Amino acid sequence: MGSESSLSRPPLIRLLQYKRSSSISFRTYQAIVLILTFLAYASYHAARKTTSVVKSALDPESSKLGSSWHYSPWSRKHVLRSNDASVGLGNGWAPFNGADGSAMLGDLDVAFLSVYSIGMYFAGHLGDRTDLRIFLTLGMVGTGLFTSLFGVGYWLNIHIFYYFLAAQMLAGLFQSTGWPSVVAVVGNWFGKSKRGLIMGIWNAHTSVGNIAGSLIASSLLRYGWGWSFVVPGLLIAFFGLILFLLLPVSPESVGVDESADDEVKFPGKDGEGMIDQPLLGSSSSEIVKEKAVGFMEAWRIPGVAPFALCLFFAKLVAYTFLYWLPFYISHTAIDGNYLSGETAGNLSTMFDVGGVLGGILAGHISDRLNARAITAASFMYCAIPALFLYRSYGHISLYLNIVLMFITGIFVNGPYALITTAVSADLGTHSSLRGNSRALATVTAIIDGTGSVGAAFGPLLTGYISSRSWNDVFIMLMVAALIAGLLLTRLVMQEVAGKVEVFKRRSNLPLSCEPELESQV
Repeated sequence: MGSESSLSRPPLIRLLQYKRSSSISFRTYQAIVLILTFLAYASYHAARKTTSVVKSALDPESSKLGSSWHYSPWSRKHVLRSNDASVGLGNGWAPFNGADGSAMLGDLDVAFLSVYSIGMYFAGHLGDRTDLRIFLTLGMVGTGLFTSLFGVGYWLNIHIFYYFLAAQMLAGLFQSTGWPSVVAVVGNWFGKSKRGLIMGIWNAHTSVGNIAGSLIASSLLRYGWGWSFVVPGLLIAFFGLILFLLLPVSPESVGVDESADDEVKFPGKDGEGMIDQPLLGSSSSEIVKEKAVGFMEAWRIPGVAPFALCLFFAKLVAYTFLYWLPFYISHTAIDGNYLSGETAGNLSTMFDVGGVLGGILAGHISDRLNARAITAASFMYCAIPALFLYRSYGHISLYLNIVLMFITGIFVNGPYALITTAVSADLGTHSSLRGNSRALATVTAIIDGTGSVGAAFGPLLTGYISSRSWNDVFIMLMVAALIAGLLLTRLVMQEVAGKVEVFKRRSNLPLSCEPELESQV
């Protein structure tokens, strides 16, 4: 294993070990993995977020309406169109500044997300069978290339819809390499104990990337919308090269002596003792013989199907906000005024700030309760009144809009973050796999790929529905959140039954036996 692992070590890791003349500790590798995968997926989301910010520059039609349009939050006649067909048609960027501009922008979103969701299934399959470091690098460089090519259309004065459609589809294909790969890498290095909290914090990369993408794209709009694509594209390509030079994909790939340091230890519940939780409990000799889990076999792992279907509707809600929130803000009178595209893009980051807190809270609560389904379903149910309040009262004042947007971000992104991180990693190392580590990327791809199908439907439907009524858009989102919660009902009932059983057994045991019972659960 020595020479083999030496060849698979990243170049900068080999150089660092040569300079130090000593091995790198397991904890140091864990820190490297968390930082690099955090930056990697943050850059994926930064590149993905640009489209939502630039929409207001490509199709600024309704931003010019001003006070000539009477606002009624839940009126069935709430239509974002001007009686004068020429308004906005001389601005923006053809072909998106026409009367059907919103629908065309929605088509771009669904094209990107459709290819992304399909590519996700294949990416997980390939990720379990290839070197994840190289796979991630290719994905990030490819994403950067085609994201930049979308922006290059600005300087080449391209007004052909199919050029932008092709650029988005190819960017979506390369984007699909990211999520299964980073979750698999993190899962290789971290055990299940406290996984919800660790991954809840780590999953802040999604919101951090969205915030960074919004701020970068918004600040560059004044220089031409092309820069809003090219700069994030160059950034993700740069981070892809850093990953190639530095990312250790697993303890085995860098030859870590697991006999002394293969377990991830965390403080016990009461701060006393340590919980020793090896990720898979298999030796390196066993890992070599492992066979990658098949696609249909992964679907049959208990819990994969309900969580995948739940994520379908959860991502429908989350990605509608991801792709349409800046556009919605710039096309909605807040305190009687319309905000510029740049200001709307900056303001929309509060949704992602709430998402950071939501992901951490969902992870921490699910760890404390040892109940992933209960936590995810509860957040989805709470998202329904949050969506209603944001639509009904967000227009009253800027400060109220920020507060309600922040709260909505907590409940919308919380379960989305929990399912795509801790739940996926839990199921990818499920006991039914008997220690097979080569299922992480496949299971993650199935869950997030199914979710991404829903993510494609949300922005697509919004592009068409919003031209008639934003009220209907929010009704669609609330119904989706309700269905997402209901899909976890069976798992919730199982977790509740388990808690009741523990309570009954605990009430019949001496006090000294409670810690032992807790550990069994």
